[in-house]
Amino acid sequence: MATQHISSALRAPAPLSRPYAKANPGYGKRSAPDQRPPRPDDFALLPERERYVAGYVDHLPDGAAMDIKSLAKSLPLYGQMAIGSALRALGVAGHLRHVRCPADAGGGQIRWITRTYWSRTARDNEWWTTFLGAVPAAPSAPAAASPAVPQQRTQEPEPVTASEGAPREVPGDVPSPAYRALAQLGRADARLALSATDCAALEEAAAAWLARGVNAEYLVRTLTAGLPAAVDSPVGFVRRRLRDKLPPLLPASPTPDAPGAPERRPMVECTQCGAPGRPEALPDGLCRSCRTCAAPAGTTTVPEPPAERDVAAYVGTLRELLRLP
Repeated sequence: MATQHISSALRAPAPLSRPYAKANPGYGKRSAPDQRPPRPDDFALLPERERYVAGYVDHLPDGAAMDIKSLAKSLPLYGQMAIGSALRALGVAGHLRHVRCPADAGGGQIRWITRTYWSRTARDNEWWTTFLGAVPAAPSAPAAASPAVPQQRTQEPEPVTASEGAPREVPGDVPSPAYRALAQLGRADARLALSATDCAALEEAAAAWLARGVNAEYLVRTLTAGLPAAVDSPVGFVRRRLRDKLPPLLPASPTPDAPGAPERRPMVECTQCGAPGRPEALPDGLCRSCRTCAAPAGTTTVPEPPAERDVAAYVGTLRELLRLP
């Protein structure tokens, strides 16, 4: 019988060993309730990379940025693709869920705030469905980013430069938010670098997303998630994703709820591609198409975690998933 080693080959950095990215107010990490106290062997049965990322995330305070880019900057051992794969695996293992929470943006508009709920204690799908089904909507839209805290940095959008397909050269002609988001795709992932002509051609389709309540950060993250190894035509690929993954339409102004009608609830985001859905529709934090793509050969879905959490057996399944490209 193989001996099981629970000591970590890579230990996560100490909580304040380096600055961390602080998300804009209302966004970022949220700790799930009823977790056990920290222990030295937390995450010991996870693979090395996931153990390292989980240890770092567990030390982060609530409100810390949980997007892939920020975590990759804080954990230089792994790039953005490796961090994305690790977060997906941690979602499958029951430690996190990405959630879109509706907030009142004023003027009858709804703004969706992306949060990552984190649990040191691994939870099964039933627990997550119950917990997320009771999460209330955010009370108000996030305010402007707060001043930087010592030993922390505030996450801010990076400016678009002329070298990255900057918008029009006419003085005083300010590019639209949709155009700017498309121009930033190449910075987020070089496989989706678009020219100025490409951005102009896709601007209307991207604007339709923003008109449905999502922000530019969500648009960029969704378009760049789960890319194939090579993208032959970035403009064609982005055009297809803009069409196929268009989020649901929200009313321009809220209508009074009927007596006894349920309030607007948060939606879980697929950890792989960012597609939204009800908690029960995204077991293991993955939508149906991503679960099918992630399944080992000969299966069609990612196996459900056992009710009693047979950790050793479940981690074995997780290791098989991580061997996939």
